[in-house]
Amino acid sequence: MKKLGILVSGRGSNMTAIVDACKQGYLLANVEIVISDNPDAEALIVAKERKINTIYFDTPVCKKPGLLDTSICEVLRHYEVDLVLLAGYMKMIGPIVLSVFEGKILNVHPSLLPKYGGQGMYGVNVHRAVIDAGEKKSGATIHLVNSDYDKGKILAQKSVIVDKDDTPESLAKKILEIEHALYVETIQKIIEG
Repeated sequence: MKKLGILVSGRGSNMTAIVDACKQGYLLANVEIVISDNPDAEALIVAKERKINTIYFDTPVCKKPGLLDTSICEVLRHYEVDLVLLAGYMKMIGPIVLSVFEGKILNVHPSLLPKYGGQGMYGVNVHRAVIDAGEKKSGATIHLVNSDYDKGKILAQKSVIVDKDDTPESLAKKILEIEHALYVETIQKIIEG
C-alpha cells in the first residue's frame, strides 16, 4: 500500500475523489496526511470527518517560504509518504520538498498544458482565458511538479469541448468532472509501475 500526502488550500474536491478511491479499493494506497496553508480550507474538515491526519501552517510560517518548505518536508517524511499530490494547493513547492520527493509530486491543472499554465493561471482565470482566446477544446492535465509553475512532465491529459455558450463557470464544472477520474487513474498507473 502506497502512502499518500495531499496538499490543499481550498475545498479539495480532487482530494475527496482520491480519498474515496482509496476507501473503495480502487487505489491501492492510503491518504496518510492532508496539509494546508489555509486553516479555513474545507478540505481539512472533510479529511477530519474521514479520520485522516491533518495539519495546517498558519500565516507566520506561510510568510517564510524556507520555513514552510522545511515544515512540509518534515511532515511528509514523518508520515513516510510515497507520493505527494497537489489538490488545489496555491503555493509554490519549495526546493527542499522538490529535492526529497523528486519525481513523486503530482499536480492537476485545469487546462491542456502547456497552454494556459503558469503563475496566476488557476481556477476561473484559466477558463476565462480559454474562452477569451476562442479555444474549441480545453481539459485537464496531470503533471509532475518542478520549480516552474505548470512546467513539469505531462503524465496524462483529457479534453472537453468548449461550447459557444460556455461561461468560465460552466467550463470549470465540465473540467472538474473529468479531473477527478483522470487524477485517480494516473495515480493508480504510477502505483502499478
